[in-house]
Amino acid sequence: MYRIRIHGRGGQGIKMASRVLGTALFQSGYIVQDAPKYGAERRGAPIFSSVRAARETINERGTIYRPDLVVVADDTLLAVPAAGTLQGIDAHTVVLVNSHESADTWRHRLNLAARLLILPAGAEVEDRAELPHVGATCAGAAARLLGVIERQVLLQAIAGELAELGPDIVAKNQAGALAAFDAMADWQGTVAEGIAVAAADYGVPDWIELPFDDARVAAPDIRASANSVEVRTGLWRTMRPVIDYDHCKHCWWVCSTFCPDGAIAVTDDIPVIDYDHCKGCMVCVGVCPPHAIAGVPEHLAQQSERLQPTPGGVDAAATADR
Repeated sequence: MYRIRIHGRGGQGIKMASRVLGTALFQSGYIVQDAPKYGAERRGAPIFSSVRAARETINERGTIYRPDLVVVADDTLLAVPAAGTLQGIDAHTVVLVNSHESADTWRHRLNLAARLLILPAGAEVEDRAELPHVGATCAGAAARLLGVIERQVLLQAIAGELAELGPDIVAKNQAGALAAFDAMADWQGTVAEGIAVAAADYGVPDWIELPFDDARVAAPDIRASANSVEVRTGLWRTMRPVIDYDHCKHCWWVCSTFCPDGAIAVTDDIPVIDYDHCKGCMVCVGVCPPHAIAGVPEHLAQQSERLQPTPGGVDAAATADR
């Protein structure tokens, strides 16, 4: 059985990568599972997708802990332990990193027993705020490393999964996938199927006993009202929506209604973004009819001394600092 994990960030097409790879494997005669796993549904959050493929019934479920192939679409995740990119790898595992750095550089940094390969990153990934869509590229590279998927099958899988997005998007993703497929030609078939582990051989997990505190402290129930304001989800943000009030038409009901976190307050028909709780999902940017809301990379917004002031003297940067 092939066990594959694809790691990246929300917005990079990691879910789509597993679907394309899973479809291509299915069309190549395999029984397939593919599933994404992510926590906070926001742009930039670490996520991963899993693909299992075998010639017989797959009885395994859940997270892949002993991967045969790990694809890392964003090399910044290698420095984030919580992302779990290196979980369960051993000498059998092939690790493919989409990066500008060399394989020797990453071997020195990570000191891995696994075989490490580099998928040369395109120029567009240099600006991390752009979070380029590289799902099809990763799927194409993985397909060549497996050595069991033909070029035409890969193209058909992309066309089927992205058909509703239109021919231009399909063609762009097919081109990226084929470029990666060809770049990995020297390592075709490098990934070998892993050996199934019998349930009787599973290790006993280590348990950590935690003392149980008073229910008001430790229980999962919410026992106090209106305490979500204390969770400053704005700290997650990689992109900041900024309102240009010279172009704002005060159709406030659009941005404030569509904001999934209710982070846009309205006073006298003027929308103001609560940056303490805005996660940077950019929904407001997409739905604003006059295009008065733009996305600014968070690190650039923080470097600016002050953002565009709102009418009435309310400063957006000052609001974000409160």
